[in-house]
Amino acid sequence: MAAVTILLSSPSVYAGPLEQSKRMHDRLAGVPGDAQTLQQMSALIEAGDAQGAAEIAMQNPAFYNVTLKQFVTPWTNEEFDVFAPLNDYTATVIGMVRDDVDFRLVLSGDILYVGDSGLGLPAYQNTNNAHYEAMEAQGVDLSSALVATSQSQVIGLPADATAGVMTTRAAAKSFFKDGTNRAMLRFTLMNHMCTDLEGLKDTSLPPDRIRQDLSRSPGGDSRIFINSCVGCHSGMDPLAQSFAYYNYEYNVDADPEGENGQIVYNRVGETDAQTGLRVQAKYWINSGNFPYGYVTQDDRWDNYWRHGSNQLLGWSEQLDGFGYGAKSMGEELASSQTFATCQVKKVFENVCLRAPQDADDRAIIDEITADFQQDGYRLKQVFAQTAEYCMGE
Repeated sequence: MAAVTILLSSPSVYAGPLEQSKRMHDRLAGVPGDAQTLQQMSALIEAGDAQGAAEIAMQNPAFYNVTLKQFVTPWTNEEFDVFAPLNDYTATVIGMVRDDVDFRLVLSGDILYVGDSGLGLPAYQNTNNAHYEAMEAQGVDLSSALVATSQSQVIGLPADATAGVMTTRAAAKSFFKDGTNRAMLRFTLMNHMCTDLEGLKDTSLPPDRIRQDLSRSPGGDSRIFINSCVGCHSGMDPLAQSFAYYNYEYNVDADPEGENGQIVYNRVGETDAQTGLRVQAKYWINSGNFPYGYVTQDDRWDNYWRHGSNQLLGWSEQLDGFGYGAKSMGEELASSQTFATCQVKKVFENVCLRAPQDADDRAIIDEITADFQQDGYRLKQVFAQTAEYCMGE
């Protein structure tokens, strides 16, 4: 009798098509659906087309203005603040999802989404976020207001220096500002590979590309470097070298938070006053910490994680594992199996409101990931498939 009671109390058992459509709409749009919409969805679910029902739910503007905005916004800042203002990073991801753009381009494309010029918005500026803040203040419908363009056209970066969201103004403000540009790699790994550096730690790799600023005996104890620091930096520094020509410039005295700064990139023929090369000075800071460390000369990157324990991330055999600049490095990350799986896991947690828990969950994630890769890396389809899986919960 107890077993029967448990079965009958399970939502997946008693939830009919209408209840499932309500739950699906709530999860995808974040708002209740009207009666007509729910009836349409219910009819599709009853006919065995649950993904068609999900497509209807995602036509609600709230899917873009609420669900996707809150899904993406934490990726754009170090604090993972979901309430940060709309910006070019967030808008670009939302536009890519809406338009079924190959999501691998999120780390390599010459792509940018701006507001429709007919909305009377302030023009996009490299030195402020007013364009996007005005969109949010006006409550514009992001499902129709966003227009695809290119960073090379709007921001003015050379096309071969664009790298998806990594070279948006918002990302530069958060991850190129000050520091050593390692933050851009670290937060890209967290946001798009679902792992922090600690999860990639491998002390078996050679330390030959670790920069001079990292002491080889922190606190006077070389064992800390050998057994800890080298595990992250041996793989991180060769990849972060891809950002060697980028910086976020702002007036630190008049604008300490960098609200009016802008991304800069040293083109061919442009040199930094301190390095005498295209390499930004931040790559040579604190050189006295270990003078025999690596001195960055260009933006050549190498993926040391193709060897050792991190081979398990599933690097593409179609790529060489090295290159020059952020664009090709972004392609390296986005072509990995881990990148694809990460996107599906993030959507699963967002739609199902929980982390994967059992063999069934893991199996559906593998299935959706395979479909994602085979069907043009369309993230909207991942939302639809995940919503179908969770609609009975």
